[in-house]
Amino acid sequence: MKPVVMVLNGPNLNLLGKRQPEIYGHETLDDVRADLQALAGELGVQVRFHQSNREYELIDWIHEARETCAAIIINPAAFTHTSVAILDALNTFEGPVLEVHISNVHKREAFRHHSYVSLRADGVIAGFGTQGYALALRRAARLATPA
Repeated sequence: MKPVVMVLNGPNLNLLGKRQPEIYGHETLDDVRADLQALAGELGVQVRFHQSNREYELIDWIHEARETCAAIIINPAAFTHTSVAILDALNTFEGPVLEVHISNVHKREAFRHHSYVSLRADGVIAGFGTQGYALALRRAARLATPA
């Protein structure tokens, strides 16, 4: 059985490709999903891909991942800067957690420089556009697959 990597996306990422393309690019979340599904096959892992504008749904998926997944990749979007609840949920997950941000949050408004999720994340990728997801999946696959 192939290891499963849960990929979680927070609020407004359903509008990726339409909302502020000068910051987030023109790729859609469906493009990201398709790219990751293809890459997962090459890497020998499976991907479960979710997006929600609701904090509690992300928390529920993290809880589900505790029993079913080898790693989590999360782009918490605005919840990055506000959600202790997501941090607490991630702290219950024993596998690797990789945090992804499409834009370079450190070049943006000061409030975006703080991440609660980073307190749990084993790695953070920011500013590589949607390609950051593929970088994270490569790392997750390496961590989830025995050598």
